[in-house]
Amino acid sequence: MKLKLTLWLLSLMLKCALRRKPRFREQLERMRHLDWGIATEDLSIARYYRMTPKGVSSGKGLPVDLDLELRFRDQEAALRILRKPTQQAFLDGMLNGEVRLVGDSTDMNKLQKLLKYL
Repeated sequence: MKLKLTLWLLSLMLKCALRRKPRFREQLERMRHLDWGIATEDLSIARYYRMTPKGVSSGKGLPVDLDLELRFRDQEAALRILRKPTQQAFLDGMLNGEVRLVGDSTDMNKLQKLLKYL
């Protein structure tokens, strides 16, 4: 339940950042769009985010057309890493088998650049 709430709150934070933070908006305009999602490996909890300069939409599940997916081993690993989403935390999680990146690693870099403006 905590992870579901955290992912839902993340969607609110992204929408607020798009409206209120010029740097976030500028960065997203350079990218044009970024479609990404977060899920547990068993897909019991999954949420996607579609971000464009015009708006951010979010929903349950993981559509197949996403640019990037972050798959976490379980809810605990996801919460621990998402509380402090540094590049080092993700790298350590990947080495420990707690996080799996599905998609292009350059999209992960784009996402991290955006998230620092939250």
